[in-house]
Amino acid sequence: MAATMKLAPTSQWVSGGADLRRSSVRTQVRRSVSVAPIRASAYSDELVQTAKSVASPGRGILAIDESNATCGKRLASIGLDNTEPNRQAYRQLLLTTPGLGEFISGAILFEETLYQSTTDGKKFVDCLRDQKIMPGIKVDKGLVPLPGSNNESWCQGLDGLASRCAEYYKQGARFAKWRTVVSVPCGPSALAVKEAAWGLARYAAIAQDNGLVPIVEPEILLDGEHPIERTFEVAEKVWAEVFFYLSQNNVLLEGTLLKPSMVTPGADHKTRASPDTIAKFTLKMLRRTVPPAVPGIMFLSGGQSEMEATLNLNAMNQSPNPWHVSFSYARALQNSVLKTWQGRPENIQAAQKALLVRAKANSLAQLGRYTGEGESDEAKAGMFQKGYTY
Repeated sequence: MAATMKLAPTSQWVSGGADLRRSSVRTQVRRSVSVAPIRASAYSDELVQTAKSVASPGRGILAIDESNATCGKRLASIGLDNTEPNRQAYRQLLLTTPGLGEFISGAILFEETLYQSTTDGKKFVDCLRDQKIMPGIKVDKGLVPLPGSNNESWCQGLDGLASRCAEYYKQGARFAKWRTVVSVPCGPSALAVKEAAWGLARYAAIAQDNGLVPIVEPEILLDGEHPIERTFEVAEKVWAEVFFYLSQNNVLLEGTLLKPSMVTPGADHKTRASPDTIAKFTLKMLRRTVPPAVPGIMFLSGGQSEMEATLNLNAMNQSPNPWHVSFSYARALQNSVLKTWQGRPENIQAAQKALLVRAKANSLAQLGRYTGEGESDEAKAGMFQKGYTY
């Protein structure tokens, strides 16, 4: 009778991992345990095609998946109340921008937005499809304190995830996003890293099983005074852990997209890094940890200024990479738009033009052709907020 299978050992980075792995190998050799083949997802071909579509040349992702509370803060900055009609009006402005699909391949939506329509009754999902923009959906349930850690957090939302993903697929979503965070000043602890990696891997497997390409996002927060070398060290360990568990959960890498932080110094570090330095450290980290089977690396902006995020992306595309290196920006695409709009109907066209300016700039950066010439002072303004939440 076959022996009962044990849970997969942890990675070497977690204390005791190497010993556990050696013990597991010896046990498997002695008992000759046979491993059943893993069933391929019924959506495998579609997942690969969806990922390739999102990771298409000169295009990236518009992230508008802020929670209603966070969207309310954005609206409050221009004097608007946090009501559903106001949120709908802002999202309609973004998603109906003519020509957006030339530069944007995917849009991450909040659940409310996925089910909303324009004031004329056209579903937002259909507005995206008409421009060949893939609809996506935020599926995590947010961050909560992680007991037993160094004041760190973990991301909740695995309960009921399969049924939610199935419903989102029916509504038209074709990819998903799950964001968790790792804090450098808090350690990070081995517990927090393992929890982040395991949660991302379980989410990715569940999403793929229900037809959604998972965007895997362990954000290394900018908070802190640490140098870029420390960020690099933490990022490398976190991504190694993530891919260990993606493998353990049989996640199809060709049907997966990644959304990492760029490797930068802490926001309070005394010295700022140049785009070339950020590109050097970031690409080095990715080459060490991310297999070329992954079709797209869609960077988050993480509080960088609009121009800074674009310059850094451009620096990473000055030579060929094993993956499509692009963007999945929220604030770095929306900041100028919101301030141009000011909630006034007469400003909608000007705000949409501002969105196209930022989208085109990042499209050029994805192709390695962005120069930064003619950028406004607004685009150069930093947007870092300590302890920022979605």
